[in-house]
Amino acid sequence: MTSAPEMTDILAEAREQVLERGEGLSRDQVLRVLQLPDEKLEELLALAHDVRMRWCGPEVEVEGIISLKTGGCPEDCHFCSQSGLFASPVRAAWLDIPQLVESAKQTAKTGATEFCIVAAVRGPDERLMAQVAAGVEAIRNEVDIQVACSLGMLTQEQVDQLAALGVHRYNHNLETARSHFPNVVTTHTWEERWNTLRMVREAGMEVCCGGILGMGETLEQRAEFAADLAALDPDEVPLNFLNPRPGTPFGDLEVLPATEALKSIAAFRLALPRTILRFAGGREITLGDLGAEQGLTGGINAVIVGNYLTTLGRKAEKDLDLLEDLQMPIKALNDTI
Repeated sequence: MTSAPEMTDILAEAREQVLERGEGLSRDQVLRVLQLPDEKLEELLALAHDVRMRWCGPEVEVEGIISLKTGGCPEDCHFCSQSGLFASPVRAAWLDIPQLVESAKQTAKTGATEFCIVAAVRGPDERLMAQVAAGVEAIRNEVDIQVACSLGMLTQEQVDQLAALGVHRYNHNLETARSHFPNVVTTHTWEERWNTLRMVREAGMEVCCGGILGMGETLEQRAEFAADLAALDPDEVPLNFLNPRPGTPFGDLEVLPATEALKSIAAFRLALPRTILRFAGGREITLGDLGAEQGLTGGINAVIVGNYLTTLGRKAEKDLDLLEDLQMPIKALNDTI
């Protein structure tokens, strides 16, 4: 067990290592941050904010997401109501191209620079790839916005297709620490996900990779996950917090306490000082309105606005008003191209 002086010394250590030199914390250092007492939270969040401002700047990247193909997924990700293996309420549905373009237009109106097309699949088949190609082309013809995709595990040929389409960023989450992954998913491996991410990077697309906190992992495994992501060095890390879905294996898990969630945000910022760290699903139920401000002044520098894939988010206007109140400019599209 780490003694109290050793735990609190981690803040001075992080200030010199991360804030001054831009070197992310190691796995063991992240664990010491996660073990900090609650009375150190305010100081921790202030340090994480200073790191974000020093190494990323004040701009916040805003993104909207839409599900092209919802539900009916063959995988057994224990947190997900889109799995066809669980008695959860989400059923399979497809979105047509005009709806996709309209969603992109509405997202662009919020000032967002990124629009992500998501599909609930193990990996895309020919039909889905054709639908994505048509959707990306239609959006690019009508909307001034970057297009990202999240379509599960890919083959090399599919990676090359998406890169040729001009897909800017690919999202594929590792979800959790390698050691905890078999407790979360059994129908595919952590290594399969890693391999897709490797191919995406080699093809020149930006890598977006994060996960969900509060899925029964230990603090040690949370620190392991931060180290996994640091080794991957993704362009963006979306941080989700489990919003337990009825009918899923994780439907009865407790929501992560707000103090733990905020410590985790700060710890991931200190492990990944130059990464886009994005507020994603579950932040509303975990942190509430106050937590949105604390996250944005505690290391977060990107947000998903509006609703998520199967759960409701905050109204886009509330997040945009908050950014204005905090005097945090929205990243301009011409800065992302």
